[in-house]
Amino acid sequence: MESLTFDLASSPVTELNTYLHKRAAAEGVRKVTVNNPDGAHNIAVGLDTDVEVTIKGHAGYYAGGMNKTATVVIEGSAGTGVAENMMSGKVHVKGFASNGAGASAHGGLLVIDGDAGLRCAISLKGGDIVVGGSVGSFSAFMAQAGRFVICGDAGDALGDSLYEAVIYVKGAVKSLGADARYEDMTDADIAAVTGLLADAGMAGKHDARDFRRIASARSLYHWNADANQEY
Repeated sequence: MESLTFDLASSPVTELNTYLHKRAAAEGVRKVTVNNPDGAHNIAVGLDTDVEVTIKGHAGYYAGGMNKTATVVIEGSAGTGVAENMMSGKVHVKGFASNGAGASAHGGLLVIDGDAGLRCAISLKGGDIVVGGSVGSFSAFMAQAGRFVICGDAGDALGDSLYEAVIYVKGAVKSLGADARYEDMTDADIAAVTGLLADAGMAGKHDARDFRRIASARSLYHWNADANQEY
């Protein structure tokens, strides 16, 4: 048996997650379909096995959180914290993602076809995030490592207190946060964006040369007593 279907209208999320954690690999199941998610929270969290989970509808909070190795596809929108603390693998949201998408992701790829809410990529630690639409304010706040591609617009304070993560944005930016600045796109940047767009399935929709690079000015790395709290 290589595939299995769970119906959350008749089975609890805990039963689904227990199966994915403890039995899927042992039984050789590589594909799991989740019907009638109806916005349930914590679907497919903490996975550490090579399995593809397809959620047929909208997911609630923390779908695909702490993901490792697995591929999680949400054929709808996702609530707060989708793919938070992801280590590897892929999470693909085909609709809208709410606040804190990809928070603290250490690795892997998060793809959001639509828009993302506030603080997308907050405290990013090494993962890659590609958003096909726009993102809300304070996205990439304190992002430490990784790459963040925004194909639409961005709200206020993009990249506030940015460390070594790099942001690529195509649309308008309402404002940059403290210590974030625009930098010239290099050939390496164009290659990176081209590759990420291809990985996200958006290669034919955007040209990497239309994006701008945002990175840290590094003025916040050390405390400056004479700055009078102004940066």
